[in-house]
Amino acid sequence: MKLAYLLGTYPLPSETFVRKEIESLEAFGQPVVRFAARAWDSQVVDPSDIAEQGRTDYLLSGRKGRLFADALATALRHPLRSLAMLPKIWRLYRNARKTPTVFAAYALEALAFRTRTARLGLEHVHCHFSNNATAIAMLAHGLGGPTYSFTVHGPDELVDPKARSLGMKARGAAFVVAITAYCRSRILDEAPDVADKVQIIHCGIDPEDFAFDGAAPNTSRIVCVGRLCFNKGQRHIPAAVARVKDEFPDIVIDLLGGGDDEALIREEIAKHGVESQVILHGWATGAQVRETIRQSRALLLPSYAEGLPIVIMEALAIGRPVLTTRITGIPELVDAGCGWLFEPGDVDAIAEALHGVMRASSSERAAMGAEGRRRVEARHDLRKSAAQLLGDFKAAAGET
Repeated sequence: MKLAYLLGTYPLPSETFVRKEIESLEAFGQPVVRFAARAWDSQVVDPSDIAEQGRTDYLLSGRKGRLFADALATALRHPLRSLAMLPKIWRLYRNARKTPTVFAAYALEALAFRTRTARLGLEHVHCHFSNNATAIAMLAHGLGGPTYSFTVHGPDELVDPKARSLGMKARGAAFVVAITAYCRSRILDEAPDVADKVQIIHCGIDPEDFAFDGAAPNTSRIVCVGRLCFNKGQRHIPAAVARVKDEFPDIVIDLLGGGDDEALIREEIAKHGVESQVILHGWATGAQVRETIRQSRALLLPSYAEGLPIVIMEALAIGRPVLTTRITGIPELVDAGCGWLFEPGDVDAIAEALHGVMRASSSERAAMGAEGRRRVEARHDLRKSAAQLLGDFKAAAGET
């Protein structure tokens, strides 16, 4: 089978799970051609992501002449299908009400993508997130291009699924993947008629990449990993730490990541006088993230909006409890057996969770770590998920 992945922006340091999924498919002997609308506009630091940029065919980034030439080639070969694409473009626009030029770009990219997939003889395309990439795959399929499928993560794409034309995209897809039961239920709220197409395939990690450490170190360092932005909730960490530092003066929260909220977080750190307790480190490589988690007491993720973060799986696989919010699909993996849950934006609740993990004994934290590892191995083994996906891809392409 000739398979491609099409992403909106790729690779991204916050979405390494996509690269890992592709690598797992290739480990099964299934080649994957990488496409993306554009490259990330910042510099990637992980060597694997740098290598992925070199393997990816970009539709918008790079040579615009090639984009127009490929689009024209499809329009000339398939004029009737190209005209038939216009009502779909109109429906996408009507649902989203974004700038019309956005949807003109979708049409151009779909025409060019159809030429490139035909040139390579591709049979199926998979996308992550029900965003522009899935729209392009859907439009290209209508032009006679390969079948397509997509994975829905949430939470943003489930806030207003009608604006994203989620139902329209799902009805045209060979199948749709939801990463959690919560996610599947939200898809079916919008499009109950596609229930037979929507299946749960958990995102995951390769447990062998995360050696279990049951030592439960008595360090006072806690790590928070993720893009610095409103949805991740790091802005509340300084205030929460200020509530616990008198009892635990050695507590340190290491923030790994960068983003728009960095200046605000620094202001909060100064406001609450926790310069020695909350440390910003910037973006880190995957290896650096793993080592920092290993040297930490626990993972803290005070998010407002998530699907089911991969970093939670990574921390649990290593054997570290998790302090995070009671939102979307997170409670399907994390509960009192392997961590602490609290409501997003509740500084007192974050402080209470910090008190809990700092007071917990080594044996209590070791038991949580062991339970977390067990759950990841049972539910979030990337190799199992990739094997299931591969079977679905082959079925969509008509292979047995």
